Amino acid sequence: MGACLRIAQQHRVRVYPISTGRNWGYGTALPSADGCVLLDLSQMRQILDFDPVLGVVTVEPGVTQGQLAEFLKAKGAAFLVPTTGAGPSTSLLANALERGYGITPIVDHCSAVTDIEAVLPDGSVHRSLLSRLGGREVARLYRWNVGPHLNGLFAQSGLGVVTRMTLQLARRPQAVKACLFGLRSDADLAPAVEAIRTAMGTLGGLVGGINLMNQRRVLSMTAPDQMKGLSEAELRELGRKHRVDAWTGFATLYGTRRTLKAAQAELKALLGPVGRRMLFVSPGRARMLHGIASRLPIGGLARLTGTLNSSLQLVDGEPNETALPLAYSLGTPAPKNQPMDPARDGCGLLWYAPLVPMRGQDVVDFVGMASAITPDFGIEPLITLTTQGGSLFDSTVPLRFDRSSADAVAQAHACYDALFQAGRERGWLPYRFGIDSMKWLASAEPDDAQLNRRIRENLDPAGILSPGRYAEQGPETPVGVLYTQAGAARAGSGEIQEISSGSTT
Repeated sequence: MGACLRIAQQHRVRVYPISTGRNWGYGTALPSADGCVLLDLSQMRQILDFDPVLGVVTVEPGVTQGQLAEFLKAKGAAFLVPTTGAGPSTSLLANALERGYGITPIVDHCSAVTDIEAVLPDGSVHRSLLSRLGGREVARLYRWNVGPHLNGLFAQSGLGVVTRMTLQLARRPQAVKACLFGLRSDADLAPAVEAIRTAMGTLGGLVGGINLMNQRRVLSMTAPDQMKGLSEAELRELGRKHRVDAWTGFATLYGTRRTLKAAQAELKALLGPVGRRMLFVSPGRARMLHGIASRLPIGGLARLTGTLNSSLQLVDGEPNETALPLAYSLGTPAPKNQPMDPARDGCGLLWYAPLVPMRGQDVVDFVGMASAITPDFGIEPLITLTTQGGSLFDSTVPLRFDRSSADAVAQAHACYDALFQAGRERGWLPYRFGIDSMKWLASAEPDDAQLNRRIRENLDPAGILSPGRYAEQGPETPVGVLYTQAGAARAGSGEIQEISSGSTT
């Protein structure tokens, strides 16, 4: 890997590393600037180290959620995969570097990173100080290391190519339960937010996370074929038919059977006054309900229980594709007998994912803003709010569009820009940016002493690594020269074979 970057430096070839290229809705395998050669790391699929007692695992960039699940199952290891809705084929390392999250016990996946090895733009290798002093084991166990906390420099940055990462896994608990509840109307949203904030502060680590999904978001999963062109009255009627309230809450609980019994009672006391039809269900019970529903001639019930069963598998650390049909819900045919790949299959999807303070009025105002703006661009306001600790929500709003239509593509990007600008005026900004929204970083208040820029200029004066990724773009290398030089470099070094055109679909 070092040889790749040294050759790129010598020939001023701009390179853009990807792990698996399955960054759905944020750019997939596409670089954040033109004129780049993809450094495809997807074949680096080794699980380099695993401690079955302490639950720390060291992985390469191409190791996926599904691969780790199979590995842990084969080992009989009682630890959970840090699952997300992106599916089993996505990179663990890349998700953590992008500060991804889930609703398993360790919600913030970046916070589970304990150690990193990265190749810098000049080809040199960064390893933690503890590791270089001979403490490789404690380096894998202690995320703060010694001295400056340098691991954080490689999250959401182009400062180096991370070639291995150690993650602390959550131990599989004795019991797992999900709590489902409904909010009858939007008027219940503000008091529900206040109750959720209290629950997060009261129950601490027993709660993995809490989701709130609006009616449109839930129906897009349970009745996608009936969602097109509905008026508000028709939407409410469809909700009544499928027993989907104005908002649906989904909370996860982890612990021993005794602690979960107490936590369940606390959650019921806190959320019961604002929620209705509260249901507590374990993964095993969800499987049983789906098995029964699948044999009954009741329209939509099997789909509803199937979604519940798949969601419970996710919170139980079993990666699956339950969230991916969203990308296909405008009519793109989903593949049969092969994994879903929204980029390959031509799905149109952008994510707007702002951070919103966990206060009732803030959330109501945000929902009003998103619900008002998206229809102006022909996009349904599908809104999810996910707790990030006890004081903040991250909202995910999928902007779905027909990728075969240039007008629809333009409208989706215009919708994102309108949401970004309106949210920015209120202080609601995304926790991550896609390749097309990196442009907004240039609008930040200028600062001559900006540390990120100074570090980049020092480590990568030629600007060859991940140009434009959470940073200003340097001068573009002419594409013709770029590929000529890359070809010459590839012929001259075996290691340069890791530079690959990859898949940019």
